[in-house]
Amino acid sequence: MAVPSSKDELIATIEKSFTQLSADLDRVPLARVREPVLEGHVNGTTMSPADLVAYLIGWNQQVLIWHRRRAEGLPDEFPAHGARWNELGLLAQRYYAEHQSESWDDLRTQLTDAKNQIIALIHRYSNDDLYGEQWYGRWTMGRMISLNTSSPYTNARGRIRAWLCTL
Repeated sequence: MAVPSSKDELIATIEKSFTQLSADLDRVPLARVREPVLEGHVNGTTMSPADLVAYLIGWNQQVLIWHRRRAEGLPDEFPAHGARWNELGLLAQRYYAEHQSESWDDLRTQLTDAKNQIIALIHRYSNDDLYGEQWYGRWTMGRMISLNTSSPYTNARGRIRAWLCTL
């Protein structure tokens, strides 16, 4: 999928990648959602399909936190409070732990809700807001949103599809 470079492309890419991922998540056997069958986000670890969804929820919520903090005039916390860019595996494990007791249906609902909140957020911005200037480092706001929504959805879909093929 091409990297979005406009508001309309960003929304379309997020919606398309999310819809495709959701269709594959629908195929995950309920009895196996907590089984550690996928390569984890830290070398040498494994995670469950539920952990993978928790990871996506964590990153989607992080995008919303970045925008809320900026709107409130608070300092940025990238990538997340108490985390560094070179510790993303540990951040992933934090996301897994935060959602470890939640049901598959609850996880799926939270992911859909977070995605919908991001789409609503994008609608509040102009194309120039999203792609007209650097927002964090060398990245535009639209690219930062894409890097933490549609890109991980596509990656997660590949992981889930590869595992589903083994069933």
